[in-house]
Amino acid sequence: MRILLVEDDRVIAAAVREQAEGEGHSVDHAARLDTAEDALATAHFDLILLDLMLPDGRGLPFLRRLRAKGNTTPVIIMTALDQISDRIDGLNAGADDYLVKPFDLSELSARIGAVSRRYAGNPNPRVTLGDLSIDIAARSLTRAGKSVPLTAREWVLLEAFLQKPGQLLSKAVLEERLYSFDAEVESNTIEVHISRLRKKLGADVIATERGLGYRLVRP
Repeated sequence: MRILLVEDDRVIAAAVREQAEGEGHSVDHAARLDTAEDALATAHFDLILLDLMLPDGRGLPFLRRLRAKGNTTPVIIMTALDQISDRIDGLNAGADDYLVKPFDLSELSARIGAVSRRYAGNPNPRVTLGDLSIDIAARSLTRAGKSVPLTAREWVLLEAFLQKPGQLLSKAVLEERLYSFDAEVESNTIEVHISRLRKKLGADVIATERGLGYRLVRP
């Protein structure tokens, strides 16, 4: 997923970014709300991680403005505000989840995965695709009963296809899933990852629409 992290604490931002990128996600960091608004106007994000106390304003009015504009990007609030009334306000403003600081990074990862699955229309983390058995939450995959290891970026691409089975995903969309603004992307990077996935999943699992993109083939 491509994640927009809106957090002014450098230590927390670095830890969250390292955790998410270690799982194959791309992370763009904004330390201010105006920077976050510029990022949202420029690129599509799959998730926003939002602090509520930023140098140039509060996170809740920012979130309310997003929802008023029709922006449905999932939002997980990360904040030190721990009162029940704060949680209610956050959820009522349009947040999908509310995480109180300090939090364990593995819990954040689990919540990111849960929100992603809900928006994909399948909250069940287990998926069967032909002879493939996939546990998205545990990031484990077997093919014909044998374990198949995937890299972090391969998992992100597979999740992108599982979220939209049968739908065409362009090379640009897949690149956005994997890389942030400041990343240098080689022209054949997606082709290389797709080739490696096919070797592990089966040659017919991902189809190429020449000049258009790729799609997950339903058995």
